This record gives sequence, C-alpha cells and structure tokens, in this order.
Amino acid sequence: MGNGWHEWPLVLFTVLGQCVAGGLIVSGLGWLTVARERPARTRLARAMFLLWLLMGVGFLASVMHLGSPLRMFNSLNRVGASALSNEIAGGALFFAVGGLWWLAAFLDKLPAAFGKAWLVISMALGLAFVWMMSRVYQIETVPTWRNGYTTAGFFLTVLLGGPLLGSLVLRLARVRVSPVGFAKISAAALLLSVAVIVMQGQALAAIHSSVQQAATLVPNYALWQTARLAMLALGLGCWLCPLIRRTEPRTLSLIAGFVLVLTAEIVGRILFYGLHMTTGVAIAG
Repeated sequence: MGNGWHEWPLVLFTVLGQCVAGGLIVSGLGWLTVARERPARTRLARAMFLLWLLMGVGFLASVMHLGSPLRMFNSLNRVGASALSNEIAGGALFFAVGGLWWLAAFLDKLPAAFGKAWLVISMALGLAFVWMMSRVYQIETVPTWRNGYTTAGFFLTVLLGGPLLGSLVLRLARVRVSPVGFAKISAAALLLSVAVIVMQGQALAAIHSSVQQAATLVPNYALWQTARLAMLALGLGCWLCPLIRRTEPRTLSLIAGFVLVLTAEIVGRILFYGLHMTTGVAIAG
C-alpha cells in the first residue's frame, strides 16, 4: 500500500476520531430518547465508555506521532493561525467536553435540560473536530490531498463507521432505538464512497510533476480500494441484513461488522497517506 504504513499513528487517530464523532451522535440520540428512563440511561452511559476508550487510543497514537506530550502542548501556540493547532485544539475540546459529559452521565449527576444541551454541544464539537482535521491536509504543495476528496473521505468515515459503532453501543446497553434511518445513511455513504474512489482515481491520473505521476504513488491502488469496498460491504452487511429481515442484529454481528468497517477505513487511510506527493510545481490536468 505504498509508503502510507509509516503514518500508522495518524491513521489510527483520524479513523478512530471520525468513528467516535459519528458514534457519539447515534448513541447520543439514543440517550436523548431514554433520558427520562433512568435504568436505560444508566446502562447506555456505561456502554458509551467504549467511545471514549477508542478516542483515548486515538489520542495516544497522535501523541506517539508527535514524539512527546510536550510537543502537543507546544503545537497549541498557533490556534487560529495553524490548521494543525486547530485540529489538536478541536480534538482536545471534543474529548474534554464529551468525556466530562460522559463522566457526569455515568455518575448520574446531570440535570435533565443541562445534560441534553451539553450532549448536543459535544456532538457538534465532534463534527467540528472532523472538519478541522480535514483542513490540515489542504496543503498547496500536496495536490493529491488538496481537494474535496479529502474532506469527503473524512466525513464518509463518520457516516460509515459512526452509525455502526453507535448501534453497537445501543445494543450493548439494551436500548432499543430504530436503527433503520442510520442504516440507510451508511448504505448511502457506501455508494458515495464508490463514486469518490472512481472520481479520485481519474483525478490522480491528471496530477503529475516533471518527475512523478500521482497515479503511480501507490502500487495496486485499484486492487486495495476494491478490497476496501468489499470489507465495507461485508461489515455493513452484518448490520443491514438482519434489519432487512426485520430482526434485531446480535451483538457479535455488530462487533464483527464494526471491525470490518474499521479495518476497511484503516486501509483507505493508509492509501491516503501513501498518496502524499510534495512538489513545488504540480500540474493538474
């Protein structure tokens, strides 16, 4: 998959962060639905620990990429002026606000109206975090990243992995919220992913410098993307097939589905980093 392997800390950070942002929205809507049912609310708050565990793994990976926690704090010096600083600040704010909401919910210390508002703010911060993340890669000297496909890919991960992760959390908590609408969103995201892959592949063929062709950066690019799409289809199938049969997906089925989708998006993100092409003068078209 080219040289994208060496960026595995960023792969984990971005993919897990995007899945958690989507997962919080889905499970958070479930929490809002049962907010007045204390037993269900308590079970769901406990199950939502999975979200913040994954987010913690993602942040740990990002710290490993920076080399030390001190560098992360130093990078915050340019918030507002640097896309990287904005990303770290946005991620830290999402993690802190959402994590504190979860802790208060877990301890059952949330007033009803305040807890709902706090949760909605956390959901919005998750989406803002993904947006800030996508802006980091809009680099003028990297034409293979500086396009709408980067932003689309990041938000498609939210739509592919998030609803499935959120549904898993709801299942673990034994909270019944109709997942059909979210399943349709993920199915549509899969179709959009196919379109993005095709259009991006065509765009790569038109990007080159005097010494390098973008289309040759990742060997077997089409094969890996095909494998990725197959894993996405299988993963979502673990969730969608029971719903089509009008039965409730089992926990093991949802776990298997999420692992497949997560693996597929990790493959896609490795391919993304493998497309890094720094050039002073690039020709597109």
